[in-house]
Amino acid sequence: MTVSVDMGSDDRGAPVTMDLEELLATRLLVQGNSGSGKSHLLRRLLEGSAGQVQQVVIDPEGDFVTLAGPHGHVVIEATDYSIPEIERFAARIREHRASVVLSLEGLEAEGQMRCAAAFLSAMFDAPREHWYPALVVVDEAQLFAPTTGGEVAEDVRRASLSAMTNLMCRGRKRGLAGVIATQRLAKLAKNVAAEASNFLMGRTFLDIDMARAADLLGMERRQADGIRDLPRGTFMALGPAVSRRPITVRIGAVATSARSGSPKLTPLPEAKPFDLADLLAEPEAPSLPLSFDPRPRRVPVEELAADIARPPEPAIATPFAPAPAAPAKDEAEVEAIHAEVLRAIVADGEAALRPPAVLFQDFQVRCRMAGLAKPPLDLPAFTRRLSCARAGIFDIHAPEWADALALAGTLPDDMMGAFLLVARAAREGRPCPSDMELATTYGTSSLGRVRRLVGYIESRDLFVTRVDLSGKRSITIPRLGWTTEPAEAA
Repeated sequence: MTVSVDMGSDDRGAPVTMDLEELLATRLLVQGNSGSGKSHLLRRLLEGSAGQVQQVVIDPEGDFVTLAGPHGHVVIEATDYSIPEIERFAARIREHRASVVLSLEGLEAEGQMRCAAAFLSAMFDAPREHWYPALVVVDEAQLFAPTTGGEVAEDVRRASLSAMTNLMCRGRKRGLAGVIATQRLAKLAKNVAAEASNFLMGRTFLDIDMARAADLLGMERRQADGIRDLPRGTFMALGPAVSRRPITVRIGAVATSARSGSPKLTPLPEAKPFDLADLLAEPEAPSLPLSFDPRPRRVPVEELAADIARPPEPAIATPFAPAPAAPAKDEAEVEAIHAEVLRAIVADGEAALRPPAVLFQDFQVRCRMAGLAKPPLDLPAFTRRLSCARAGIFDIHAPEWADALALAGTLPDDMMGAFLLVARAAREGRPCPSDMELATTYGTSSLGRVRRLVGYIESRDLFVTRVDLSGKRSITIPRLGWTTEPAEAA
């Protein structure tokens, strides 16, 4: 099925169309100075293709949120959400094929880059079954793929540039067709601009930008001066989706409008000159006179000594009664609260790779919410309890775990969880935990570190590892006499 979007007319009045299927395969670059009509062009393309293909708009100024009413786009105000929430939105958008406008209005430049990078990367990393075709329109692309670092952090710049590069270079196989607009080609990273095969070049005045635009359009340098004379809303077009030869396109009208338009002349207020003069020269409200002498007073020695010798005045009783103290909890209640809080922390999937110091703060807050004014655990004790909890052992006072906990105490605190996970599987006669399970308990994503961990525990004579002929691994804890069932290590 061939779908064409009417973009406007050429010099002779003939209609100029954009082949949507070809655009999805070849991408589009729009360039023009501020006020040349880039946003108008993008709006014309979005309105003409709405309902034909999924649309995702990265909108730094909030101009395209007006598409929500007539075309049903979902507006995501980035200021209302965190980065993990933005990433979840991106994944759901690809799954449900929803057309959205990500409005970055209200964020600083670094925040816009960070948010756009997270959103585009999450869309790029969607599973293969969600690789549906989508137009990804990025307005003011030089903000997200700059040629230089500017005043933003280097890691933010690299993340944003990587996301834009993936969109333009590798996005086609994932169904993502980049449509990027920029004020100046010289400000846009070359790796991003070079991947577009369709070009719409608007008015520009700097020689370096005209030269690059002429090169992309296949024009001679002396013909580049014509780009300077283009009227507002007129672009020179070239590409397999629009025309095989450079043509001039006058972009047609649009049905929706941006929230912020170009400044228009408005009549000045009708007031007589002397009234305006009186208004401008109106005196400010008089300030209150000082009721004290601001100069420091020299205190006589006798008066100062008398003040020092004077007994302190009794404290004035407060009219508010003190808050009643929380009832003291016995040791069993405290232990039950600790176990419940640790169970909630371990159940949080995002807590697996967080350092213990960060989780300790979460532990303290949860304990206070449960009625413990001050949890009696310090950070080292919490780290040991967290290792036990990650292994599924929440009651450390149970007699059946006394010997295993004593052996685990001879290891570093961060290794206790992996040892106890194996011990629990061995005691219950279950298969040996895989390297991935041990990695989650150890708080890492590196399987190499897990293999070194098992080797270290084995060097301490706490593990004896056996691998049978089928490649399955079993681990014995000789001091306890417990052995796991064989299982795949991978």
